[in-house]
Amino acid sequence: MQRSIASAFLLGIVCVAGSAGVAFAQEPLAQQGLTTSLSMYYTQFMNGIAGNWQEYGELFTLLQGEWFRKLFLIVITAVPVVFLLHYLIVGAKHFDHDGEQILFFSKYARIVHFIAAVSFSLLVITGLLIIFGAFFGGGAFIRGTRYVHLASAMVFAVPGLLMFLLWFKDMLPQLHDISWMLIVGGYLSKKKKPVPAGKFNAGQKMYFWFATLGGGVMAYTGYIIWGFGAGVDTVRIYTIIHNILGMGIVAFYFTHFYMSVFAIEGSLQSMRTGYKPQEEVDILHSRYNYKTNSAQLEKTL
Repeated sequence: MQRSIASAFLLGIVCVAGSAGVAFAQEPLAQQGLTTSLSMYYTQFMNGIAGNWQEYGELFTLLQGEWFRKLFLIVITAVPVVFLLHYLIVGAKHFDHDGEQILFFSKYARIVHFIAAVSFSLLVITGLLIIFGAFFGGGAFIRGTRYVHLASAMVFAVPGLLMFLLWFKDMLPQLHDISWMLIVGGYLSKKKKPVPAGKFNAGQKMYFWFATLGGGVMAYTGYIIWGFGAGVDTVRIYTIIHNILGMGIVAFYFTHFYMSVFAIEGSLQSMRTGYKPQEEVDILHSRYNYKTNSAQLEKTL
């Protein structure tokens, strides 16, 4: 029932956004009294959304020369500082690892996740090295990181797609995700109270969509940036998209890293063995029906 309501809600958002886009595109047509062909209508529509790409040279120069490095620097310093304060003030959550263990991830999921994690980490690290290439002296080292960045993107494409297919259903938004976000998943409190989350919580879902769909956008824009048959203005606008989306992905990557390594004791071990303590599942995944799902996962071992 909740999944149906959430799906209807998302469909409503898509319809409203689509209607707004059409209205936005039609308004200038009505004002200018134009009766155009389909191709001219498309051109008007795209210009209404993105403006004239020929005018992006100045904006690109300003962002690339002045702002992108500063904004990335803010992301890679502010996010870790926030989590350092969280660790010092609230600390990690500890659960009883000697009690009953719940099979949470199949071997297939763990292998796919491991390959995705390694290639995605290389993407983030090499991407940051490219952004701050001048600081590291540029040259052969930074040129090498570009090739590693490209190779990591190609590797990530496979497990990224497999993860998308594997966890798509579990990652769909639910109404209880709103409640989870309102209490920040209970991570602002030292008390261990059950929080509303299924197999994945709202934070994990946001990271999933950023890493998979966002990763797809990053892969395509990266393909254009590398100069595979695109014009200068197209490369400019795709570079802007690549960098802005990259900031969000880096912020979520740091968040996921902190949660996996520091915020929940034994989280990395869970991804290695596939098992989570029952107490952790009862607290952090209180809506997850592990009795049925674990029995199904046992059959895959």
